[in-house]
Parts: sequence; structure tokens; C-alpha cells
Amino acid sequence: QVQLVEVGGGLVQAGGSLRLSCTASGLMFSSYAMGWFRQAPGKERDFVAAISRSGANTYYADSVKGRFTISRDNAKNTVYLQMNSLKPEDTAVYYCAATGRITWTMNQYDYAYWGQGTQVTVSS
Repeated sequence: QVQLVEVGGGLVQAGGSLRLSCTASGLMFSSYAMGWFRQAPGKERDFVAAISRSGANTYYADSVKGRFTISRDNAKNTVYLQMNSLKPEDTAVYYCAATGRITWTMNQYDYAYWGQGTQVTVSS
């Protein structure tokens, strides 16, 4: 049984930072590219960032480029999302996801496994 468990969400003031972690079990983690997505109330789920199997390649949505950093530790079966200079518009439920594609993808339908999500709220 595959499980992805996100932790690290919370309430932070604008300009602050948070670090999300997503730990996987039940799969060979190093064989999966990983992504982070987010969904704000009343909106569709949007791509945030993705990372290749080895961690050598990363990709970001324009809205978070330069502020967020995705990384992974294959020895710990964990992917991270470091979020700096947070803005109120970053408020959303953040999800990590795993895809069996060779490299990263921003298409949510390419991701087979999803976590339960963690709430991030940025106050102004």
C-alpha cells in the first residue's frame, strides 16, 4: 500500500517561511519523480514544483519561482518544499504526488499517488 504523508503546514505571516515534507512508503521512492501541487478554496488544483528521480532536475510554476525550492532525499524517502517570502495568495492545501514518469511533469493526471494534503495559510 502506497502512502504519501505531508507535514509542515501551518499559519504564517506574509514574508515568512515554511518547510513542507512528504514521506513516502510502499513504493521504490527513487524510481518516482515527485511533485507538489496546491488547491485554494473554490479553485482548481495547480502545479507548484516538481523534481526528477535523482533530484538533478527541478521545475517551478512562475508564481513561485525564486521563492520556493523543491528537493528530495532518496535515502529518507522524502521530498521537501521550502517556501520563503510567502504571500497571502500562497494560501492553499498543498499536496505531494508521485509519478512513474522518467522525469518531472506538471500535469496532475500523470501522478499516480497523492498525499492527503497539508494546509498552508498566509496572513497579510
